[in-house]
Amino acid sequence: MKEAKKRNIRNLSPDKMNKFLTLSLLITLGIALQLPAQQISIEQAVMQAGLFAPKPSYLWGGPDGAYLQLKNNTIISVQAKTGRESTLLTRDELNVILQTSGIEAIQALSLPEILQDGAFRFKSGSIIVDFDWNQKKVIGKFSVPVGSENFILAPTGKIAAYTAGQNIMISDNSGKSKPVTVDQEKGFVNGQSVSRNEFGINSGLFWSPGASRLAFYRKDERKVPEYPLVNITATPASPEMIRYPMAGGPSEVIQVGIFNVTDGSTVFLEEDAFGNDRYFTSISWDPSENYLYAGVLNREQNHLFLNQYDAKTGHKIRTLFEESSEKYVEPLNGLTFNPIDPTQFIWQSQRGGFNHLYLYRTDGTLIKQLTQGEWVVTDFPGWDKNGKYIYFRSTDPSPLERHVYRMDLNTGVRVPLTPDPGTHEGLVSPDGRYIIDSYSSYSVPRRVLLKEIGTREVRNIFDAPNPVANLSMGQYKSFTIKAADKKTDLFGYLVLPPAMDSTKKYPVIVYVYGGPHVQLVMNTWLGGASGWQHYMAQQGFISMTLDNRGSDARGRDFEQIIHRNLGKAEMADQMEGINYLCSLPYVDSNRIGVHGWSYGGFMTTSLMLNYPDIFKVGVAGGPVIDWKYYEVMYGERYMDMPSENPDGYDLSSTLPRVKNLRGRLMLIHGDIDNTVVWQNSLMFVRKCIDEGKLVDYMVYPQHPHNVRGKDRVHLMRTVTRYFQDHL
Repeated sequence: MKEAKKRNIRNLSPDKMNKFLTLSLLITLGIALQLPAQQISIEQAVMQAGLFAPKPSYLWGGPDGAYLQLKNNTIISVQAKTGRESTLLTRDELNVILQTSGIEAIQALSLPEILQDGAFRFKSGSIIVDFDWNQKKVIGKFSVPVGSENFILAPTGKIAAYTAGQNIMISDNSGKSKPVTVDQEKGFVNGQSVSRNEFGINSGLFWSPGASRLAFYRKDERKVPEYPLVNITATPASPEMIRYPMAGGPSEVIQVGIFNVTDGSTVFLEEDAFGNDRYFTSISWDPSENYLYAGVLNREQNHLFLNQYDAKTGHKIRTLFEESSEKYVEPLNGLTFNPIDPTQFIWQSQRGGFNHLYLYRTDGTLIKQLTQGEWVVTDFPGWDKNGKYIYFRSTDPSPLERHVYRMDLNTGVRVPLTPDPGTHEGLVSPDGRYIIDSYSSYSVPRRVLLKEIGTREVRNIFDAPNPVANLSMGQYKSFTIKAADKKTDLFGYLVLPPAMDSTKKYPVIVYVYGGPHVQLVMNTWLGGASGWQHYMAQQGFISMTLDNRGSDARGRDFEQIIHRNLGKAEMADQMEGINYLCSLPYVDSNRIGVHGWSYGGFMTTSLMLNYPDIFKVGVAGGPVIDWKYYEVMYGERYMDMPSENPDGYDLSSTLPRVKNLRGRLMLIHGDIDNTVVWQNSLMFVRKCIDEGKLVDYMVYPQHPHNVRGKDRVHLMRTVTRYFQDHL
């Protein structure tokens, strides 16, 4: 009966699903109506304090297939079948042993990394400790060199690589270090992330499985213009130069090197495709260490080669396959090899319209497409240890949710492991028998279930109480509307005042992002709404958030509608949201504001200028004002070069439309923003002066692209007051 009920819920239409989820959240938050409701402070709202349930951490790797959890600085082993707990290690016990080995005590114990032999790996100050919990002794330690950056310990645990300035060093566990690179000329950087962290790149160092070789990025930035940031803490203030490749201008020249640990030699991948204007992505080692795989992408980002290289010589052996698009391709992941058959690997691609998994041989033969459907694979943890199953997380059955699945590689049968509505994370046991399912939803703050896969055995191992039961939260209302194309479903939500009088009219603040790789509306606790939106509901404001076309998790075509004309489709969809708002009897259509940061700052400014009769007040943080001031890798993917798309750059720029400004607009920027450089908003202010338009402006000294830490409270107090004063 319970299973049938779950299936019925999951088969509801989008409208009925929204009503069900909204009702669930209102029931959950409705407890506050029966108890003395406490107001949320601005500090609590901004720092999200007490609004979300704790999220316990678990780890498979205890004795006899148990899982580990942390309780009061104690590592507990829990038998999956019975739930029986036993203490493995306390912080005090560990510290006594560490101190006898001359190692600094650990202040707060965390779950360790589990090594292949079952030992625990901890970090204590600058020492990495390998610990045999059974014999209660230190079995290895590694000193992290002072001043090292981008430190990465090899899989063997006996050697590490790190960067020092523009060069790479390696160190062994005796504390001895030696250089891998010795570049001294300004403009060369080794071992650091490249391409401004696009294409899924977040590291510049890549150890081979057995640590016999180290692959690394080397970038030549000599032709990239230096861009000044100002250090105001110096007297007098001094410039700090960064390399910032702007759209259409000179970019980095990237190489991939391979260092041989045994003989100290280095080779570079030999690649002639696309000249120097190319990107190397998806760096992946073959399990044998004989080969390195890399994706080679042209500057236009519409043609990709996946290549295999000889790790000894750097020679290209073959191109396994190519991917191309009229708009762009965007490789974000490396290869994941079959643990049993290293001639097989899985590649992720949205070539068919949605990100899916493809099984290949290392000679380039496509064995088969593993997943398919109008949904997106969002995470791929990998294979089971026997190479029989794979596990992945996806947006099936709803783009508002995340669910974990197991697939049999031979039969293609896909089994859902997380049937309850919500946003799930799954941790599968090494033997594939159990999954720890941690999730939240509109009505579930945090729940963790232990399930035996293939059976109905389920045990609730954590269920958080409602953290906002006694708080004066806003009323959450989800909705679905059609996009401006009149056929695509868009998902959004409203946050209404806690004790709203539906006979009155309320001002509305549209909170927007709207760009790629971000999804704001989800079936998770509070539905994606921020604490600040609930705080503003207390102050008598309605908030609206809508994920327009161009945002994340809806597939290739949903996102690529924005290509070469950023802002057009996004604004058209947001205006459909405005039409929905204005149809509601309690919305004051003469008092609509908009707020967003980064891409959302671009959207805020664009909406204020393109629809001046609709938006009365806007606050734009860190806004892109003209895409020609933005960096090459992101900007050219979506807009191409300015010389190739002059009309698109003109239409997306806010500068020609400053003359349309009528409402109150505040721009906010961090003075050391190295992502959306300060030039953007300063040029906007200059244009306002030229056009005789008044604009408000706030700078956050010593902050980069966003305002973090305690200063964020000041930021949101500023934003709040602006809407209170003018909306």
